[in-house]
Amino acid sequence: MSPVAFDGDMLDWAKAPDGLLPAIVQDASTHRVLMLGYMNRAALAATLASGHVTFFSRSRQRLWMKGEGSGHVLSLVSIRADCDADTLLVQATPRGPTCHLQRTSCFPDAPGDALADLDALIASRSVERPSGSYTTKLFDAGVKRIAQKVGEEGVETALAAVAGDDAELRNESADLLYHLLVVLRARGLGLVDVLETLRDRQG
Repeated sequence: MSPVAFDGDMLDWAKAPDGLLPAIVQDASTHRVLMLGYMNRAALAATLASGHVTFFSRSRQRLWMKGEGSGHVLSLVSIRADCDADTLLVQATPRGPTCHLQRTSCFPDAPGDALADLDALIASRSVERPSGSYTTKLFDAGVKRIAQKVGEEGVETALAAVAGDDAELRNESADLLYHLLVVLRARGLGLVDVLETLRDRQG
């Protein structure tokens, strides 16, 4: 894991009650808000040094690495400050449920990226291969069969567009996106790789 660079000296620590700044944690893939914690200088330094999100626990009055007991750590991806330099946005990859109630997020209804959620589910299916799963069946059939399905769904999507059937176009587009994510995963790739290519093109 490459170290994340961030200059903590640019933060407005003078605004921080008891030296603590709020840190909003967001899933780097789905953009779902996972939790809110507080960091002091030491917690920020520990986060940057370890690559695992670490807070200052107000109840325990000590540094606390998220997941230190459960193993459900938050692997650091990036840190950004807000416009006033007194709040942190931490993007991380969760290794298990973030909430102590075994939920993905401490905010039960926090919105996320549906496509990224689907990509994550397909990734888990590629490893676990649960019996009776259509995705498992596709992976077992191999890349050629999955690629064939992508082609079929692409044609059906195009035909729905030409026919002017918006409901069918939405359905076929959803099928196309699903099968495209499956073939990407079968080749060892994922949605994040496609998004990276799109970002490179924007530059």
